[in-house]
Order: sequence, then C-alpha cells, then structure tokens
Amino acid sequence: MAVFVDVGDPADPRLDDYRDLKRADRRPDRPGGRGLVIAEGTNAVQRLLDSPYPVRSVLGIRPRVDDLAARLAALDVPVYVTSAEVMDAVIGFHLNRGVLAVADRAAPVSWERLLSGRVLLGLEGVNDHENIGSLFRNAAAFGVDGVLVGPGCPDPLYRRSVRVSMGHVLHVPFARVDDIGAAASKLRAVGFTIAALTPRPGAVPVRDFARSVERAILFLGSEGHGLSEDVLSVADVAVRIPIAKHVDSLNVAVAGAIACYEMAERARLGQR
Repeated sequence: MAVFVDVGDPADPRLDDYRDLKRADRRPDRPGGRGLVIAEGTNAVQRLLDSPYPVRSVLGIRPRVDDLAARLAALDVPVYVTSAEVMDAVIGFHLNRGVLAVADRAAPVSWERLLSGRVLLGLEGVNDHENIGSLFRNAAAFGVDGVLVGPGCPDPLYRRSVRVSMGHVLHVPFARVDDIGAAASKLRAVGFTIAALTPRPGAVPVRDFARSVERAILFLGSEGHGLSEDVLSVADVAVRIPIAKHVDSLNVAVAGAIACYEMAERARLGQR
C-alpha cells in the first residue's frame, strides 16, 4: 500500500527526482540525463501506474492524489502530498495538472515482439517531442502494434512526449534502430511490406495500399524534408495521402493518424 507523506519544504531531498525539470540534464536523451520517466496529470500518471515502468514515487496536491487513491492503494511507493506553490518551486514551473509520477525505465522491447505484429510505424528524423507524443497516441488509438524509432528522433519517454501522448507512449511497444536498412530486411523477411509515406507524385494512395497488404510498416519523416533518400530507397512502396493541390503536406502527426486509421479500417474489413 502506498505511503502518503505530507511535504511542506521545497528543499526536501525526498523530492529530488522532481527538481528543476526544465534543466537539460533531466532529459533522458541527453548526455548525463537521469533517464527517469516522468508523467504529468491524472490521466498520464494513471497510465504510468498501469505500465511496465517501475514507479518510484508520486507527487501531487491533495485533490489530484485523491483522484488516484484507488489505484495508489495497490502500490508500495511514497506519495508526496504538498501545495501547488511547493510543487511549482520544486519542478521549476507552474503545473496546472497538479500531479506527477516518476518511474525507472523498463526493459527494452524485444525485436521478436515487434515482428509478431501486423502494423508498425517507423519514424525517422521526427525531431519534435510533441509530434513524437502525438504519433504514439495515434498508434495507441488505432491499434498499431509497435513503433520503430529511427535516427534523428528524440527519446519517446521524455516528459513532453509522455504528456502529449496522454501516457499512451508507456503502453505502445517501441524499439530504437540505428540502421533502417537492416531493420527493413528483418521486417521483410517475416512478411512485412515496407512503406514510405511521402507526398511525391506517383505514390500509391494510402487507402489503396492499406487494402492490399496483410502486414506493413509505415515510415514517416521530418516536418521539413520528409524521409531521407536512404529510407525511400529501401521501401517497397511509396504511399501518399491525397490532399488539395495547393497544400504541399500535412503535419507529420496528422499524416500518421490518417495512415493508422486506414490500416485499422483494413483490419476491420478483414474481420467482416
């Protein structure tokens, strides 16, 4: 059962996991970063508590802690209860969500788990934490089986990504890959079609693609230049989302949502 502890001093060392969260060394993807997983807000904290990530503690104001009381009762972790003013002083900014939780990282996901899926997302050069979080939320919403996080992408477990994903990043399996060509070979060997999402002329409309394959990975690239030529060259097919001619592209998270929806619709059609 969780131990509830009232804390009134922002300098209390028991709150050090939460201290100065905007500092660069709190980023798990930076050299010297502590690597801790941090969830903000009731929904994200709830999903962290239900995830494979080992929770270290919870910090919050009384009303938000009370919202989580039923779930916290089953955990053997300290729950630090404090005021909004003390929380702000500790973390270094105003948190209107009123509750945080910190966890250690879980064991990496095995390739075998990803290879057993039907639909995967692949990300290359998606360098914005909030886009990463949105893509993971999309993946969870549309039943994507996992995500390959390639070169140029930040850590999906950074605080801002966890927040934007509403904690869903903690439940979607993912693995980091440095060599997308080698990863594509592994996937192709077990029946995946490698697709590159691009607005280039001649690419196959995503709805047609989704209805033509059984297993696929959809690669998405950066907001600026899109996927690299290296990724486009290893893809089996280029896939596009038809849009108005006077608009050159979509936000990567929006494009990912549409593509994931079409793949999910393909799965539903197959069940009829």
